[in-house]
Amino acid sequence: MLDTTFDPAAAEPRIYAAWEASGAFAPRAEADASYCIMIPPPNVTGSLHIGHALNNTLQDILARFERMRGKAVLWQPGLDHAGIATQMIVERQLKTEGNIDRRGMGREAFVKRVWAWKAQSGGTILNQLRRLGASCDWSRERFTLDPGLSAAVRRVFATLHREGLIYKDKRLVNWDPVLETALSDLEVAAVDVKGFLWHIRYPLADRPGEFITVATTRPETMLGDSAVAVHPDDERYRSLIGQDVILPLSGRRIPIIADAYADPEKGSGAVKITPAHDFNDFDVGKRHGLPLHQVIDLKGRICAPAPAPFLGMERFKAREAIVAALEERGLLAQIEPIVHAVPHDEKSKLVVLEPMLTEQWYCNVKPLAERAMQAVREGRTQFVSEQSEKTFFHWMETIQPWCVSRQLWWGHQIPAWYGPDGQVFVAETEEAAAAAAKAHYGKPTVLRQDEDVLDTWFSSALWPFSTLGWPDDTAELKRFYPTSALITGHDIIFFWVARMMMMGLHLTGDVPFKHVYLHGLVRDPTGAKMSKTKGNVLDPLDLIARYGADAVRFTLASVASPGRDMKLAEQRIEGFRNFGTKLWNAARFCQMNECAFWEPFDPAAVRQTVNCWIIGETQKVASLVTAELDAFRFNDAASALYRFVWNVFCDQYLEFIKPMLNGDDQAAKTEARRTAAWTLDRILTLLHPFMPFITEELWERLADHGPKRANRLIVEAWPNLPDSLRNTDAEAEIDWINRLISETRSMRAELNVPPAARVPLLLCGASQETSTRLERYQDLIDRMARLEYSTSAEAPPPGSVTFVLDEAVVALPLEGVVDIGAESERLAKEVARIDAEIAKIDAKLSNAEFVRKAPDEVVEEQRERRADYAAERDKLALALNRLKAIG
Repeated sequence: MLDTTFDPAAAEPRIYAAWEASGAFAPRAEADASYCIMIPPPNVTGSLHIGHALNNTLQDILARFERMRGKAVLWQPGLDHAGIATQMIVERQLKTEGNIDRRGMGREAFVKRVWAWKAQSGGTILNQLRRLGASCDWSRERFTLDPGLSAAVRRVFATLHREGLIYKDKRLVNWDPVLETALSDLEVAAVDVKGFLWHIRYPLADRPGEFITVATTRPETMLGDSAVAVHPDDERYRSLIGQDVILPLSGRRIPIIADAYADPEKGSGAVKITPAHDFNDFDVGKRHGLPLHQVIDLKGRICAPAPAPFLGMERFKAREAIVAALEERGLLAQIEPIVHAVPHDEKSKLVVLEPMLTEQWYCNVKPLAERAMQAVREGRTQFVSEQSEKTFFHWMETIQPWCVSRQLWWGHQIPAWYGPDGQVFVAETEEAAAAAAKAHYGKPTVLRQDEDVLDTWFSSALWPFSTLGWPDDTAELKRFYPTSALITGHDIIFFWVARMMMMGLHLTGDVPFKHVYLHGLVRDPTGAKMSKTKGNVLDPLDLIARYGADAVRFTLASVASPGRDMKLAEQRIEGFRNFGTKLWNAARFCQMNECAFWEPFDPAAVRQTVNCWIIGETQKVASLVTAELDAFRFNDAASALYRFVWNVFCDQYLEFIKPMLNGDDQAAKTEARRTAAWTLDRILTLLHPFMPFITEELWERLADHGPKRANRLIVEAWPNLPDSLRNTDAEAEIDWINRLISETRSMRAELNVPPAARVPLLLCGASQETSTRLERYQDLIDRMARLEYSTSAEAPPPGSVTFVLDEAVVALPLEGVVDIGAESERLAKEVARIDAEIAKIDAKLSNAEFVRKAPDEVVEEQRERRADYAAERDKLALALNRLKAIG
């Protein structure tokens, strides 16, 4: 017999270990069809957060769903080496231990230390994914620095270089002066900080005593100015275009140029142009052929050609000194306090980044982007949401060269070697580079390998095929590539999704995946972004410990909608734990009433109306859930299952069959038992991808005392039920009963009829068929609607409230049961209160200033509250009108 409750903490580790030991996670060799989904490789430094939990829950739902449909499913797991994040961790360790830094250790010793950290502490998140129930094929776990994947990276770099798509160039990059490396745009966080806008007078070179005033948030960069720009249509400065100013503190003459980049409405309308230290200025400089004066070095210190008094100063110390010098010379016109976005490193958000002019390796991805866009246009890869597709095209149409080099030691060292004269030899191996150098120089020559490593996203871009053995023509590559679907966050559509598309098509000739589902962020109940600073973070491991993995998974699936952020409250998880409890209790009821596992059973052979109905309802929900999962509508599939299990099976069907189970008609009792058992098995099967632990436990335990199951639930066949199981007559009859009971219960609740009060129900003007239904199910209706009795009548008696059900009028005589006057007054007050709340919200939403300034999530919350109030008001107003009709 089932225990009174399900204990997730005890059951989940036991069940997961049994799955893993059984080999259920590996692809079935005998399966005809294949299905492959690649895990977005989490950072080796990572731990499970709510975004990971959402992402991997959705992947696991698909993996379990397709596995039950008989396919050979490969859910490929693995980890990303996370170049910057991992190096930061180990460097912090060295600092804490008081050891020498990485440069003091040397590259070989430092990399060895990182590998030791990885072996001891890396990959924690993969074990945490097991706690979530992830059914990855762990035997195929990959790491982006594995030998095979590293060989693939070198092959790709050498290939793209040979094709002229990878090259070196000197451009501006986001620079971290602490780690001393370039960063990608994804690794940059714009942080709002309090700062100042310094208005500086630049003396006109040939008009003594006259100035042009510019404003800047970074006075230290003015030492590298190459020009002052004004808008060509700005009448205030048109006469100055072509003249020179004297750069304060430096004495250099720089020109005043006309460029549309200068905004006449912003500040003074004149802007300083520092091409070596600002991305926009760099573009202006290229248009006008301006010189590049780099005055901040790689460590964030002032360097030549800046004036001598500031050389060697740390950039922010230099800022203070420069402002003081300007003020002393009378060149500081104004200091304006502001709040502005300043680029920081995304990991710590502590280091202010610098636009830095450096020589880096770049990849020309423009031609690769064209091919990727064409694949989407042709439907070879389909984005689940239209908005995601639009975002993809926006990124690809405006794509820029990709900076692929990083000044780190942890990662894939760039396979480029330099000769003594700087000649570069790109090859897959050092031996191949040496051979090329020997051919070039005519003798063996000592080479130096490029010290930089590749951007982490470079190896991640190869993930869908490098993990399957590419460039070798492996059996796995033939069977599982292109992969079936990609599930990932919408925030990395360009940094990862697009790059996989480009690399996959260029290197394998085919798309890396057929469908792309991009989910949004998980936000708190108010719609605010979760952050440790705000204290609104939900830790999935804590939630699993409190409510079980099934409740967390079902909750995440229920809020998942492609491309949209979603709100998550802990109370919702608690609610879905209660859903699991409801299922468990229903299974106990079935087991106690001998409605457990039976075989064989032919659902088409049942005769009782209520059993015909539940079999048809099971067929409908199975078809619906299958269609919703095929369309990646996880939330709709979860909602359909919730309604079916809670409302249809538990609250309706099990209540309907209680008289049969307790009656003397053995044939009816047997049919009800076997139908209930069959339906419960289908429920467990349909729910399994969402709630794998409790369903697997019930699947096994319900067969404790009868025939044993042929399979574990994880590999049981998905219900593929024919339309012929639906019985329209049974549907119509049970639907009528359900609507009658539901409407009666609703009316009792709205009018405050005491739960213990038994009132009669009169069916007026009913057809013979309807009257017969009432008579046939009278005991059931009276019990479930809490009625004294129910019968047909000519007309509603005085003091009755009524509602229409098909052709009949249903009357509930309430005289003496409800104080009509007092109840009318209560409802009127409640309607008035809700009207006042709606008026408050309308006042806010009609205020254009509020809508403009308030965060989007706040405005959306107000709209949702108004909709909820309006729905509640309509219900109460209907109840009030019914009471008024009584008199």
